[in-house]
Amino acid sequence: MTTNPTVSGSLRNRLVLALIGGAAVLAILLFFTVRNYAAQVAQQGQDNILEASVTSILDAAALRDGALEVDIPYAAFSMLSTPSDDRVFYAIFQDGEFLSGYEDLRFAGGLGESDWSFKTGEVREELIRQVSASRTLVGLDRQTEVEVVLGQTQDALSETLDQISRNAAFLGLGFFLLTAALSFWITSTTIGQLNKLTTSVTRRGPQDLSPFKKPVPREMAPLVMSLNSLMGRLDQSLSQSEDFIAEAAHRVRTPLATVRSYAEATLHRVERKENREALRAMVRAIDESSRAAGQLLDHAMITSRADRLERENVDLVELIQELVQRLTPIAEMKELSLCLTGDKSVPYSGDPILIQNAVRNMIDNALKYAPADSIVEIEVTAKPEIKVSDTGPGFLPCEVDRLTRRFERGENAVGTIGSGLGLTIAKDVATAHGGILVLSNRPKGGACVTLSL
Repeated sequence: MTTNPTVSGSLRNRLVLALIGGAAVLAILLFFTVRNYAAQVAQQGQDNILEASVTSILDAAALRDGALEVDIPYAAFSMLSTPSDDRVFYAIFQDGEFLSGYEDLRFAGGLGESDWSFKTGEVREELIRQVSASRTLVGLDRQTEVEVVLGQTQDALSETLDQISRNAAFLGLGFFLLTAALSFWITSTTIGQLNKLTTSVTRRGPQDLSPFKKPVPREMAPLVMSLNSLMGRLDQSLSQSEDFIAEAAHRVRTPLATVRSYAEATLHRVERKENREALRAMVRAIDESSRAAGQLLDHAMITSRADRLERENVDLVELIQELVQRLTPIAEMKELSLCLTGDKSVPYSGDPILIQNAVRNMIDNALKYAPADSIVEIEVTAKPEIKVSDTGPGFLPCEVDRLTRRFERGENAVGTIGSGLGLTIAKDVATAHGGILVLSNRPKGGACVTLSL
């Protein structure tokens, strides 16, 4: 009976979600990193232009006849032109007193020679980037300090940052989609190793308990080692069970044969009817026990050989003909005849001992249920296929599916010696050779058992 394991989610889905989640985090970090770096670069560019403009204004300042003159160069403002027509604000101070420009544009104050001050502020409800710088002028009879404050709106910078943000978003999205696709591929490749192991286990026969020898990833090695250890213990336990059954069947069958010979000898010397009936019942019980022990021995042998078939190139016709010759005396004692028909030669590569054992059990079943003075037909064809047919009561339709199970017998088997292992043995042999065992009824009455290899 197979018990389905308790499922707690999909390992593939967990791995995919972890990889995609990591990709999403990296994509977001990539977006903000690119955007912040671009903003710093763009801001640095604007600051450099503002610095150059202020420098050109300060260079134009001079003292003439003790008076300060500032001839603002055209290039000082032209270099600040942008596609968005950003507004420019300026203010000029002499010794802290406002001289020209926008009075509400304040400088940092306390600046020394070649000191610069950059900040972002608001002038007349507009966000601007401004720079402050000062210069000391020396005349014949005096010196004065000139301060210049220059500001510019950031419309062009905002548009540039928006464009960069869009590009960074597309870059992050592309990175995320590429990583997601790679996540599915990586997950499939990784889980594929587990699927290969699952397929390898699934394809194994019920008796194949050999260890896995194919290379596996390092992370799967403990799992494979555990499976190999488990299968080794199962193989040892199964071998011990088979050996025990075989030994027990052998030890039981030998004394049963001795007891049967004594019972038969006694039967010939006893004259009282009730004693003779008791002895006949004893002989019958001994025969049934001996047959069961023999079939248990056969079943143990077939179970041990089925996984390691000793295949030989044989002629099925000759193989079955030899078996028919050995069973003919038994059939004649029951007033039955064995008839071998079919093709003249059927070459096949298989285990001859297992095939003979299976067909012997099929013929034995037919001999038990066939009426006296009838013929049991054995047909060998090149499919390859071996059919054993009789003219007995046949199979009940409701019993056909279960008669190949161990120790299962039909209702018409009451009073007939048997153990319920004959058809099981035949089915195991067919399965070991990659075939099937089919039970059916003949159109004119009787059973037909077909061993397809």
